[in-house]
Amino acid sequence: MEQVSGQERKSRNTAAEELSDNIETIEKTASVVVKGEREAVYCLSVIGQIEGHYLLPEGQKATKYEQLIPLLVSVEEDERIDGLLVVLNTMGGDVEAGLALAELIASMRKPTVTLVLGGGHSIGVPLAVAGRKSFIVPSATMTIHPVRISGTVIGAPQTYRCFQDMQDRIITFICAHSRISEEHLRELMLRPDQIANDIGTVLEGREAVELGLIDRVGGLDEALSCLRNMIRQQKSGSPQATPDATPESAC
Repeated sequence: MEQVSGQERKSRNTAAEELSDNIETIEKTASVVVKGEREAVYCLSVIGQIEGHYLLPEGQKATKYEQLIPLLVSVEEDERIDGLLVVLNTMGGDVEAGLALAELIASMRKPTVTLVLGGGHSIGVPLAVAGRKSFIVPSATMTIHPVRISGTVIGAPQTYRCFQDMQDRIITFICAHSRISEEHLRELMLRPDQIANDIGTVLEGREAVELGLIDRVGGLDEALSCLRNMIRQQKSGSPQATPDATPESAC
């Protein structure tokens, strides 16, 4: 029979309690702090639809931006947290809410990495490129299409100009935080021959990287390794860890 010392039993009990606390935190906030030997990484998931100014119908999974905004502020200000990993599997959602979250992530001082699993569609695209470094698994997809709205709209020139201005803001953000050109991005948005009864483009993981939308193909290990490297560089005072540094220099 295995002999377990009192110290080892205490350590196991502590680990079990931490795991239980983590599970409870995940259930409530869809996020968790992962502590390594030297770095503490905050993992945040963006799943389902991004809920904004209006409540989604019951039965739909949603990421509520009014919860994520104070959470991101807390991550930025908490000295115990060294970096942020954002894991995405979202179909899109509220445009203003999604873009607000993307701007918030992009403006963080702490190292940030995004990882697209499953899908990063529609307004999920700005979120996918908001980190200092972005990853996507080979099987994931990203849908790029123009801004659209549900419900009744006024068919006036001002309405269409409003849509165009909103789309321009999204394009500007994506191009500022990735390597894709504005011309190419607009071309993908308006492609008429790929999506049935719609315009736009569906990109697979490797295509997104080849086009410069996402930095690298990779999964959890690659994303965490990159983030930890960025954290270590920032702690050491390396200029490569600043927000203005190229993503390749940090990973």
